[in-house]
Amino acid sequence: MTKKLFLLDAMALIYRAYYALNRNPRINSKGLNTSAVLGFANTLYDVLKNEKPTHIGVAFDTRVPTLRSEGFAAYKANRESMPEDIVSSLPYIVKLIEAFNIPILAVDGYEADDVIGTLAKQAENNDFKVFMMTPDKDFGQLVSENVLIYKPAKFGEKAVVMGIQEVCEKFGIKHPLQVIDMLGLWGDSSDNIPGIPGVGEVTARKLLEEFGSVENLIENSAQISNPKLREKVEAHKQQALISKQLATIVLDVPIDFNEEALVYSEPNVEKLKEILDELEFLTFAKRVFSDLSSEPSQSVTQTRTIQAGLFDAQESGSENEIQNGELLTIHNTAHTYHMVTTAEERSQLIEKLKAASNFCFDTETTGLDTHSSELVCMSFAMQPNEAWCVMLPANYDLALGIVNEFKPLFENPNIEKTGQNLKFDITMLRYYDTEVKGPMFDTMLAHYLLEPDQRHNMDFLARTYLNYEPVPIESLIGKKGKAQGSMRDVSPEILKEYACEDADITLQLRQVFEPQLKESDCHDLFTAIEMPLVPVLASMEAEGVKLDIENLKDYSGVLKTEIGEIEEQIYEQAGTKFNIASPKQLGDILFDKMKIASKPRQTKTKQHSTAEDVLSKLVHKHPIVQLILDYRSLTKLKSTYVDSLPELVNLRTGRIHTSYNQAVTSTGRLSSNNPNLQNIPIRTERGREIRKAFVPRNDDYVMLSADYSQIELRIIASLSSNQNMIDDFNAGRDIHAATAARVYNVTLEEVTPDMRRNAKTVNFGIIYGISAFGLSERLNIPRSEAAEIINQYFSKYSGIRKYMDEQIISAREHGYVETMMKRRRYLRDINSNNSIVRGFAERNAINAPIQGSAADMIKLAMINVFREIEKQKLRSKMILQVHDELVFDVHKNEISEVKNIIEEQMKNALPLKVPVEIDMHTGTNWLEAH
Repeated sequence: MTKKLFLLDAMALIYRAYYALNRNPRINSKGLNTSAVLGFANTLYDVLKNEKPTHIGVAFDTRVPTLRSEGFAAYKANRESMPEDIVSSLPYIVKLIEAFNIPILAVDGYEADDVIGTLAKQAENNDFKVFMMTPDKDFGQLVSENVLIYKPAKFGEKAVVMGIQEVCEKFGIKHPLQVIDMLGLWGDSSDNIPGIPGVGEVTARKLLEEFGSVENLIENSAQISNPKLREKVEAHKQQALISKQLATIVLDVPIDFNEEALVYSEPNVEKLKEILDELEFLTFAKRVFSDLSSEPSQSVTQTRTIQAGLFDAQESGSENEIQNGELLTIHNTAHTYHMVTTAEERSQLIEKLKAASNFCFDTETTGLDTHSSELVCMSFAMQPNEAWCVMLPANYDLALGIVNEFKPLFENPNIEKTGQNLKFDITMLRYYDTEVKGPMFDTMLAHYLLEPDQRHNMDFLARTYLNYEPVPIESLIGKKGKAQGSMRDVSPEILKEYACEDADITLQLRQVFEPQLKESDCHDLFTAIEMPLVPVLASMEAEGVKLDIENLKDYSGVLKTEIGEIEEQIYEQAGTKFNIASPKQLGDILFDKMKIASKPRQTKTKQHSTAEDVLSKLVHKHPIVQLILDYRSLTKLKSTYVDSLPELVNLRTGRIHTSYNQAVTSTGRLSSNNPNLQNIPIRTERGREIRKAFVPRNDDYVMLSADYSQIELRIIASLSSNQNMIDDFNAGRDIHAATAARVYNVTLEEVTPDMRRNAKTVNFGIIYGISAFGLSERLNIPRSEAAEIINQYFSKYSGIRKYMDEQIISAREHGYVETMMKRRRYLRDINSNNSIVRGFAERNAINAPIQGSAADMIKLAMINVFREIEKQKLRSKMILQVHDELVFDVHKNEISEVKNIIEEQMKNALPLKVPVEIDMHTGTNWLEAH
């Protein structure tokens, strides 16, 4: 069998994993950001499982200065500090590698690159096929017939293996060793390798094509035809030689190639379970252990480490960190769970529930879609470790009769109800003619306010806060998919245990979270917004919205015709037929055949990029580009919305029912799925046509849309107390024109459309930390002009600059920022030494209170509008929420009353220092009402 050695460049892979996952960081119950560990673990296990190496090792740098840094002080001097979350992750990554029984490779005075290079060449001489696992381009110099670069898979792409041909094509060179010469000329800003100033990749390639090496170039510099380039080379020849030396991977590191030590066998299962429990990698653990047939062994295999200088306990403290980590101990408490099947048992339970001031309840159903599922049982708990499960028959009428027995309890406004994701249970009970009323406590939403960046499912919460391991639903009905069973088929005794446990554990979680809400100053937000919103969303989801399917079918035909016509125009412009949906074929046509750009951007796989942002900048180059953009827009519109929406009409109700998620976004915004109605395009005329298909329930109703006007700008004016912006809003001026007038020092009458457009981009971009570069990209103007616009903006709106600075200072002091309603956004990286990581947190410190206050505002408006409609017993219904817009199904006789309610409640939801404006319209469909 071929000996197959994988050598992993640890830090390169760790950084890659961290930045890939940290936009949506994985935070465990101890507050540890596990993004880097999880990403590295997945990468490592993918290789072990898919590539099946016979030998493997993981190489690290050490803290000891290297020969390069001693000889060239500036080497890597401009590198950012390691993000703190990576620093704290390293001991766990080491422990994980040890648990997989993989040797760690490190030698003082040498980089991981050198260790990998030395071992790779030694292994090659011992008949190994070597794979250097790294995203680092420097390793191209080592590639040979049996030494290859292995770039791990990411974002659904396959792993990329680079040999001699691929490296030479990537750099445009004749031999992999010329990678060193490329870097000597071109430099490497990430490592502070200077190269020759003014020589980029293209020039370096041309020079090597002519002279072959840095040394030969310097020796024959008189032959360089371009006088300016010749001058640069001769002036910096010593720097080029030093750069080449810095870029050269050392191949004689004092480390012995020990073939036996690198053999991969099996993980140490006991150690692996221990570290995965500690990290709370439950899904990853299931994945690994389902592939391992062995149980934890009685003996512990000795972990092999080769010169692991970095991880000496006295030097790094990593052993102490690991030993002091609190290990999660799972224990299941004794309990008493009752099955309720007879009318007498139900009557006795109802009397108990009546006597309680509050109770916890949960429902088990035949599925997760509340609009097509049925109840299987209901469970109740009033005190920890005791619960009751009420079984329900499959026959709807019989089940309805039993639910009706409990209806007075659910609808009693004086009894408080507790649950986990109560909206689901409330919506299910509506199908059984029961409306849940009274105060409510949702443990999912409580935890969302306490720890918005963590997971909020009950199993995670039980393990984290109760040290309790719930019965997994997979043990009852199997994993998700076509083969998954139904709760209806689970034996009553097993179902009783599962259902009662849900109610019992949820009740215990409430006892944990309720005092924490008060301690963290979130209780008012919980009781004033999140909990009152639950029945509002449940009602909206249950109502749904009617869809004009025939309209969409007709529109689908129109789009099909338009797409066909655009296809023919594209083929005509290109002079050939090709697959327009294929990025490769499209790139070949646009850039190789038609040559519409002199230096087209390339993807990481060295194909021409045909991304939308690339093509948008080339629209003026050739008519085919706009045709391609139109083609993409129409095909997406047709497949994603026009053809898909009719398939989502519920058979039970004949309407579309989206599901609103309260506990997803960290800003407090609602999200929508199945279908996501918040993503229906509105910026193009064709996209807006989809809204025509959303219609009133019958001819007695009309659609009404009410939309906050520029609410985030009004909120920032109020939060920052910026007088100029407040004056403009109070005077009713066009805010973007007024901003343009101030920024450009002209009168309102002198403001041009371009000036207004630029000001609008700044107004909306400034709260997201838009830079001069970002503004120049968006407006297609020089960076100097963009910088001047931003400077002028802050000089005229100094209050906004002050607000932004104060938010960052406050975040650094407290670790979080707050909305007007005290919703917190925790910013763990606000004091990071790494400027990239810290900058992202600083931008969130500025925009989170603005976005979050807008989210709180529309939530309050929804609650108050809903209550007024209920109070006045109107037939009209609120049916959709899309960002800053509310949509209603309004009875024609109630239009005036509903408009008054909406205007009153939306405008006064939150007190601002500027007037709140609402755009409100009615129509026979959503488009007409918008």
